[in-house]
Amino acid sequence: MGLKSQEENSAQECPKEGSKDHQLETKPPSFHKIGVGLDSSIIPIRNNLALVQTTDFFYPLIDDPFVMGQIACANVLSDLYAIGVRYCDNMMMILGVPDNMDEKERETVIPLIIEGFKCTAQEAGSKISGGDTRISACCIIGGTATSVCEITEIIMPDNAIIGDAIILTKPLGTQAATMIYTWLENKNKWKNICAVITKDEAKWAFQRAVKSMVQLNKIAASLMHEFKAHAATDVTGFGLLGHAKNLARHQKNLVQFKIHTLPIINKMLDVDRQLNKQFHLEDGKNIETSGGLLICLPLKAADGFCKKFKNLLGCNAWVVGTVVEGERTASISDDPTIINVTD
Repeated sequence: MGLKSQEENSAQECPKEGSKDHQLETKPPSFHKIGVGLDSSIIPIRNNLALVQTTDFFYPLIDDPFVMGQIACANVLSDLYAIGVRYCDNMMMILGVPDNMDEKERETVIPLIIEGFKCTAQEAGSKISGGDTRISACCIIGGTATSVCEITEIIMPDNAIIGDAIILTKPLGTQAATMIYTWLENKNKWKNICAVITKDEAKWAFQRAVKSMVQLNKIAASLMHEFKAHAATDVTGFGLLGHAKNLARHQKNLVQFKIHTLPIINKMLDVDRQLNKQFHLEDGKNIETSGGLLICLPLKAADGFCKKFKNLLGCNAWVVGTVVEGERTASISDDPTIINVTD
């Protein structure tokens, strides 16, 4: 539909204030609002529609610029998926180009980052229109994702109830895996962990972490609708426990999230223990860039969710906890069950 001229718009008869048509056009739908605890901004607009937006950015954590663009895009989109929004209408990219890059480096690296970001946006069924690129003291990669959807497409993340199962859709340990990968050629650092991991195991862990980070949470968002999820968030920079606490804090009911199981990329816990818990994996504080969704849903639906997730994606989701009565907080068991993720 083309834009109408000002004269054409002026010629149309506007609904009178107080009329049924006027109320239909101006009265926004009402729903429970959470505020800053929400992963995305939800703005009611008209006719039961909402404008949903999110912005995220971070610093590179791997050397491959194309894959780094993919990870950045997947990370931005996760905030939409965390509230059940499955379609993104448009993305804008945010890119800070390091001021110490010479012209040849910029011409090589920056187009690859952009192409990786674009590739994942297309995989998500979205497009990139607009953005901001500027010279910066360091490299920054991120973007904004926007969706216009019906209110019914949104799963507000505040309805967890006692007895719900808590599911996690990606393994933990990405920060550890990407960090120790950079130690492979550093003899001084590698000697600190070589007793518990081989170089081949470290390379596999890195590849598994990359696979996890580029994977979209779109299918998990779709399954949230099918299996009647009550609340969810994505697990990223604040780690599993940090995001679980934030989600619990904004529940309508007096509940607590008890996490009893930690699925961790194979060998990462051994490395963490060897390093005196530098990565805080057992504490749930390991940074998980572009991590999975942490979802509260009915216990009877948990098995079905995990099985269908496995069938569709070829990788596992895990029941990692339960919702119990409490004071809107989250905790990890003193002796959690550890799942070494080897697939």
